[in-house]
Amino acid sequence: MDEQQTVTVPIGDAKLPADLRLPGQPAGVVLFAHGSGSSRHSPRNVAVARTLNDRGLGTVLADLLTPVEDEVDTRTAELRFDIGLLASRLAGIIDWLATARPAGDVPIGLFGASTGAAAALVAASSRADRVAAVVSRGGRPDLADDALAQVRTPTLLLVGGLDEEVIALNEQALTELGDVAELRVIPGATHLFEEPGTLDQVADQAGTWFTTHLSR
Repeated sequence: MDEQQTVTVPIGDAKLPADLRLPGQPAGVVLFAHGSGSSRHSPRNVAVARTLNDRGLGTVLADLLTPVEDEVDTRTAELRFDIGLLASRLAGIIDWLATARPAGDVPIGLFGASTGAAAALVAASSRADRVAAVVSRGGRPDLADDALAQVRTPTLLLVGGLDEEVIALNEQALTELGDVAELRVIPGATHLFEEPGTLDQVADQAGTWFTTHLSR
């Protein structure tokens, strides 16, 4: 059975809404970290999540800012680049998944887009015992700074072939991540993967990465 429910995850003083979708007996669960200025309703992340569901994986799309914080960020854009805050919220949701076990006792993966990829990598470095795989879509892993060298989790970096600046930033990050990471370029794609078929390639490669590493 594939059912979606909206849950509230308590993280310290914050209460974060999250959409949880679970196929019957999921092989793992993937937590999404959206990019700057986006939300759990990001159509691109929702599309990728559906592909992962079709592969037998549970998904969690969560808002990492409270409604009040989101209001502030809409005006100032200051919180969307607060990687420390976003990573701490992700870590809190990871702990909730591991202890409350809404998806059962299954491996956890992280899918990060844009700045959310940096937050995912920082969270993975601090929760290495709980995070089994990471995928970055058009991500800014360079914003994870010193945490990059601490990542021990298998990490797939997916970048659009026309997104030259982000390719360069991912190549730099790859030297810090070392053997745990792999960089793949999606031909003909720009930063948002809006070109026909490019997001499908992201979803397909992410699905294979997660099913491979979350089953180990």
